[in-house]
Amino acid sequence: MELTQLALTLASATTLALAMVAPTIAVAAPVKNVVLVHGAFADGAGWRGVYDELTKRGYHVQIVQNPLTSLEDDVNATNRVLDLQSGPTILVGHSWGGTVITEAGVHPKVSGLVYVSALAPDAGETTAQQYEGFAPTPEFVLEIGEDGFGFVKPDMFKQGFAHDVSDEQAAFMRDSQVPINMSVFSTKLKNAAWRSKPSWAVIATEDKAFDQAMLVHMAERIGAKITKVPGSHALFITRAQEIADTIDEAAKTLAAM
Repeated sequence: MELTQLALTLASATTLALAMVAPTIAVAAPVKNVVLVHGAFADGAGWRGVYDELTKRGYHVQIVQNPLTSLEDDVNATNRVLDLQSGPTILVGHSWGGTVITEAGVHPKVSGLVYVSALAPDAGETTAQQYEGFAPTPEFVLEIGEDGFGFVKPDMFKQGFAHDVSDEQAAFMRDSQVPINMSVFSTKLKNAAWRSKPSWAVIATEDKAFDQAMLVHMAERIGAKITKVPGSHALFITRAQEIADTIDEAAKTLAAM
């Protein structure tokens, strides 16, 4: 075989091999969907600032309204919103919402998780177990009714939940509380999405609802990239830009994987 013909044959073989391999090369899809999950004693309206920040950046954002009646009910509410997403999605949870996204985050559309001063149990654990061994929070006091649903004690709401918002806003938050069925804290999780999905955590350094060491311990255990911000447990309202920045970082990191 002449050298020219040999070279053409090798070139053709190489082109054919590349054509066969190319379709198998995975190209990461951009992550443009975000689902926000609120915690106890609040509703989805508190996410408005984060919603505005993210939609300005081109994200499609939807907010779950948890009934706070059981872990199963909150996970079902989250899954209904996840089912509506058009592609890869960042799932974000605040406080009790962290437990919800830990269970619901195994949904196939979830690419990554963002915990906002949030709980992060493991499969087989209860949410209540996460408090064991950590300091009590004397300024965060609950009142539990005969039906088992709890509120934050009204006269301690601002100092325990939202000391960095205005008096007027704290009063509205106090008076519009959504009670939670306290039995949810003793429900064992079936899944721990953070074991298979990359995680990020934003921790408020002035959070009075959780011991700071507890928040750090949970975030470190799940291998989350941690960002600390000054703020109360209401950081989902007062630190909307920093939370949006973390979600944006998560989306860009996942798209580059």
